[in-house]
Amino acid sequence: MAKLNENATKQILEICGRYKNEKTPLIMILSDIQNEYGYIPLEVQELVSKETGISVAEIYGVVTFYSFFSLTPKGKYVIGCCLGTACYVKGAQNIIDKFSEVLGIKPGQTTEDGLFTLDALRCIGACGIAPAVSISGTVHPKVSIDQVQQIVNDLRAKEGATL
Repeated sequence: MAKLNENATKQILEICGRYKNEKTPLIMILSDIQNEYGYIPLEVQELVSKETGISVAEIYGVVTFYSFFSLTPKGKYVIGCCLGTACYVKGAQNIIDKFSEVLGIKPGQTTEDGLFTLDALRCIGACGIAPAVSISGTVHPKVSIDQVQQIVNDLRAKEGATL
């Protein structure tokens, strides 16, 4: 979506139109765009600004403030390692470090093949099953360092590629 094609432009304008009668529509508009495209690049922010009258600076501020919005495309599998207190105490930093090593990316990055994004998350509310890892919204309990390679291998196998 780096360059907006006619269909994307039309769809984004339609999303903006859904909320024209709302007092504060920005979060709803951005959420719908994020859900549709997976990220919100500058070109989209400029279009939303033009359509709503909200400055690009304000839109950019919202997109970069909230962790659920992204300026870049996410991988097919978003691996989020909880680093909240309970998970951290039970070794979550070592787990995210291992995912980083296995995938060859740092937290916040996406693999070149577009398959994986690695995210460091703050508390995800799964303290009783710490350390917890979320993979595309599914929470995996009590993940150990020894499981990381197998998790990645299993996901790659779903795509027909192994390490």
